[in-house]
Amino acid sequence: MKTTLDIPEELIKEAQKVSGARTKTTTVCLALQEYIRMKKMNRLLDYRGKIEFDLDTKKIRKEREMR
Repeated sequence: MKTTLDIPEELIKEAQKVSGARTKTTTVCLALQEYIRMKKMNRLLDYRGKIEFDLDTKKIRKEREMR
């Protein structure tokens, strides 16, 4: 999809530099992917201490070995 964005040139240049992306499109896509990943991680962290897990690590390992 073609979209026109007004992004400061210095911001794009720095993002390209740190990401190693060759094009502006790739740079923006990588930045959006990272933004989404971080937001999802933060949402998961909101559940820290609110959910109880009754995990038996020995049982899980044994089940993995059986596969």
